[in-house]
Amino acid sequence: MGQKTGIEWTESTWNPIRGCSRVSEGCRNCYAETVANRFKGRGEPYEGLIAKGGQWNGEVKLVEHKLDEPCRWSKPRMIFVNSMSDLFHPAVSFETIAGIFGIMAAASWHTFQVLTKRPERMLEFFQWIEEHPERKDFDNPQARTQLGNNHWIPFFLAQKASELLPDNGAGLTVDIKGCWPLDNVWLGVSVEDQATANLRIPQLLETPAAVRWISAEPLLGPIILDDFLFRGDHSLRETDPMAAAMLAESVADGHGWIRPALDWVVVGGESGPGARPMHPEWARYLRDRCQAAEVPFLFKQWGEFLPDNQNRKMTGPFDPNGAIRVGKKSAGRMLDGRTWDEYPEPAQ
Repeated sequence: MGQKTGIEWTESTWNPIRGCSRVSEGCRNCYAETVANRFKGRGEPYEGLIAKGGQWNGEVKLVEHKLDEPCRWSKPRMIFVNSMSDLFHPAVSFETIAGIFGIMAAASWHTFQVLTKRPERMLEFFQWIEEHPERKDFDNPQARTQLGNNHWIPFFLAQKASELLPDNGAGLTVDIKGCWPLDNVWLGVSVEDQATANLRIPQLLETPAAVRWISAEPLLGPIILDDFLFRGDHSLRETDPMAAAMLAESVADGHGWIRPALDWVVVGGESGPGARPMHPEWARYLRDRCQAAEVPFLFKQWGEFLPDNQNRKMTGPFDPNGAIRVGKKSAGRMLDGRTWDEYPEPAQ
């Protein structure tokens, strides 16, 4: 359970952390919780992480033998980080998170996809880095001359990784590029409706990342993303010199973006025993707005339910009874006659 995965938007999963807790309605039918329930017995991987009622109990544990996996995978791949947890869970210390980021910095030939429902703690983590007392050991005039501002951070993170790894990571092959933000780490948030999108996406946009993305799965309601898709639009800068100057000034002040704020949108319906159906217009709308903004869109799945009229426009209130439960495999992932598997361009 690590090198290969059936998750449609990635190639592998890497789980150096196990355990979690619920934070919103999107967690109600958590697939990871279901898996953990099957392996919670004495001596099994998720022992001590599941409450009597079958939910995560809020405990997490570091899986030491998993820490160096990406450094030992020589072939480049896309890796979903912590499919069985949340890297920014409050029970995971910042020192541990820094070490895991250090491993991602060291395994620079891979692309790491991080997804969280806790962007507020993600922001706190990056502030913790900026204010860390060891910063002076890495950030100095010579380093700034050689690497530029903030490029000391990958080396700081790599040091934290060596402190976390058994034998300080001896024998591992690493490739630290010294770029910041790490160009091989995509940071994303899970959202399920407009309320969670409005809460989590702005916090994501304040976070330093080469790629910022959202996973709208399970999609439980309509979401309007225009404020997050079109901000800092490239075409506006190219056609309007005054707008270009204003955008450049706002970016310099830390209050603006020089690209579409989101770089990737993934959408999917819910699967599992208690799954709730997804209105096809919710998915279509997000696809259409992504296409208009030239933001890559990936439709992951319908989930357990296939709307009986998914190939034509629906009108009026959504009737869940109009969605037929056929199972995830039979429902598939075709939206309007085709699959949508668009990805952000890799960093150059």
